[in-house]
Amino acid sequence: MKLLWIMGRFVAAASLAVSATAAASPECGTLQNPYGPFDYRTGREHLKIVEAYHFTPDVESLKSGNTASLGGDLDYTLRASPNHHRALNSMMNLAFRTHMSRPHGATYTIDCYFDRAIRFAPDDGEVQSLYGVYLARIGHKQDAVKAFENALKTEKHNPNLHYNLGLVYFDLKDYPNALEQAHEAYRLGAVLPGLRNKLKEAGKWRDDASPAAPARESASAEPKGAD
Repeated sequence: MKLLWIMGRFVAAASLAVSATAAASPECGTLQNPYGPFDYRTGREHLKIVEAYHFTPDVESLKSGNTASLGGDLDYTLRASPNHHRALNSMMNLAFRTHMSRPHGATYTIDCYFDRAIRFAPDDGEVQSLYGVYLARIGHKQDAVKAFENALKTEKHNPNLHYNLGLVYFDLKDYPNALEQAHEAYRLGAVLPGLRNKLKEAGKWRDDASPAAPARESASAEPKGAD
């Protein structure tokens, strides 16, 4: 079951948490840019022209570049808006598709684009959530948990976030936390059955997520209906 990343509601922000002159990571550059940079959550009006030329539907879906290579157009978008959620997602997918940490036309590696996004907007839960997906996909499960937990500080009502965190906990064989996240995800409206099915197949699913549930279940002779 693949990790799910679907755009949730944007988190409102009163102002940029980090200015464009934030200290640069040695390999990942400063955040200064001729245009912007603009916060994706609050500067959408300024980004219309960027998206019209550099983040077209074909660029987002990785069909073709518009003004340059796919990597070049995505790079332009992410320099104008380091925390552009959809462009980060596309750049990540491009890196996986091409098996290149720095796709053709990109200025930085995918790790750097996340570094820049987090430096620019450390309170952006969508960025942290997407970073967690990336870390999980490259096998850094413990780091993914930390990223998802950071995302929960501002995105605690996002069912996809709880779902993805549950998947990572399952992979780490931390079944109690996986079950807790599964229940929260489904309570909030998650519809994919994959996490629940994984827990059922492992014999770890309970309709009640409380610690006392196993004793109550074993004492019950009533069969349970299918979900």
